[in-house]
Amino acid sequence: MTSSEGFQVLRASERPATAWLNGGGVTREVAGFPAGAGLDTFDWRVSLADVASAGPFSPFPGIDRVITLVEGPGMALTVDGTERLVDEPFRPFAFSGDATTDCRLPAGPVVDFNVMTRRGRVEAAVDLTATATTVDVPARSTGLLVCLAGTASVDGTELTRYDAALLHTPGTYELHPIGTTAVVTFSPAL
Repeated sequence: MTSSEGFQVLRASERPATAWLNGGGVTREVAGFPAGAGLDTFDWRVSLADVASAGPFSPFPGIDRVITLVEGPGMALTVDGTERLVDEPFRPFAFSGDATTDCRLPAGPVVDFNVMTRRGRVEAAVDLTATATTVDVPARSTGLLVCLAGTASVDGTELTRYDAALLHTPGTYELHPIGTTAVVTFSPAL
């Protein structure tokens, strides 16, 4: 982990993998707030998951979720009885953590990108970009850039695949991806 002016670099190589209780995969937490908060107390949490086998998602009452396919042939999510194919990379899909959710893997394992926010406290905007852009982080907000494919640079600092930059100081940042980078902005709920 390194710090630069206004942001902190979170290297993928420094993230431990946590096995799921059901044995269906592992999760690597990219960042969360407050730091060190558990699954019952976070305001927001971002992770990457290796999904190795089909099965139910853990329920997260009071949590809004956005899941994005990063690697693999895709998955079929059944959310409160309605099936939705999540088989196009880098296309976010939002759903409630309250919903009964089951996952099928029609053609094999996947890696997905997860953004979770506590409803009523924090809202997240999740965008993906493959072109150079300016990222504005407003006052009282936090930004998180996660390089999902290829490489990227943030104000001249290089990120490799799955590295992240936590933009903890409001302001403007220059993002130059060579591949695809997730741009997540967390703001207080209105």
